[in-house]
Amino acid sequence: MTTKIPISPLFCRVLDDPRVASLLLALASAGVLLSALFFQFVLDYQPCVLCIMQRWPYVAVMVFGLVTWLFRRWKGLGDALLVASGFALLAGAGIAAYHVGVEQHWWAGTSSCGGSVPANSLEALRAQVMAAPVTRCDEVAWSLFGISMAGYNVAISLALAAYAFVAARIAYTRTPVSRTAL
Repeated sequence: MTTKIPISPLFCRVLDDPRVASLLLALASAGVLLSALFFQFVLDYQPCVLCIMQRWPYVAVMVFGLVTWLFRRWKGLGDALLVASGFALLAGAGIAAYHVGVEQHWWAGTSSCGGSVPANSLEALRAQVMAAPVTRCDEVAWSLFGISMAGYNVAISLALAAYAFVAARIAYTRTPVSRTAL
């Protein structure tokens, strides 16, 4: 005898309506960005160049969510933007994973992470020092349970990307009749 697990209609909408999924992704992205800004402006943890780069995919996901809501009548747009959100979040996870490797000294960071080419004059050296980032990418500014913010960002980005791809797949496989019923 098999028993069916009852699934609430709200839970189904979270997965199969691209508007709801885009809204949830945008809200989660806003939460991550607000957390980063809280660390930066309230707790005074200054971000490095890679930290700033990790924020851009979340901004893209928020824009995709906004576009999905503004143009919700365009069939297929929400599905496509969920896929685009998934790829943006995967890119963010890649940047964060690279940052973790730099923090762990598995590989060197970019030249904007604190490394620089030797200056050939005193004026060039002065300009180089003044343009150098205050925060180095290879230093862990904050960690919890031995995991840095970049490490948590890898996990969050991958989880949100997985949700975006699953929601896009479910939304795409709905029949055209059910699309108009929304």
